[in-house]
Amino acid sequence: MCIDGRASATMGVMNKRELAKAVAVQADVELKTVVSVIDGFTDVVTAVVSKGEPVSIPGFAKFVKVNRAARMGRNPATGEAIRIKASKKARITPVKAFKDAVLAPATAPKLVKGAYPTSDAAVAAAGKSGAPVAAKKAPARAAAKKAPARRAATARKAPAKRGPAKKAVKRAPAKRAAKRAAKR
Repeated sequence: MCIDGRASATMGVMNKRELAKAVAVQADVELKTVVSVIDGFTDVVTAVVSKGEPVSIPGFAKFVKVNRAARMGRNPATGEAIRIKASKKARITPVKAFKDAVLAPATAPKLVKGAYPTSDAAVAAAGKSGAPVAAKKAPARAAAKKAPARRAATARKAPAKRGPAKKAVKRAPAKRAAKRAAKR
């Protein structure tokens, strides 16, 4: 993923270690803490869903255990009817906010510099700021100028209708016109 702090030419799948580094930089938390939180998250979600309880994370995804009933199917090679036994599946459904962010990257959350692609310097500095994580303030933003108030919409007249289009007259290029005039 990361070559000398720059994105590689082909961005592959982000693995657990790369995810932990990116989250550490984004949240300004030590890498060890992020790795243990990711492990705890996967353990809790797996345990709860395996018991049959759904886990929903608003704005991200929904994890559910689905029971599939037995049914009849067809062998694609022979066309013979076969019985497919009942099974249990895990279903992870992305929530609308997540899908919208993926389809329109402009609406996705903005990452801090060095979060992705991860830079080793940013990972090393993560969690080393003096302020405790819970007491951190959001970075101060420059005061934005307010846009002037909009005027009340007034009724507008419809634009005047145009008459039929005029036929374009073909004109000879200037050189041809000059030759013709010289011949006459």
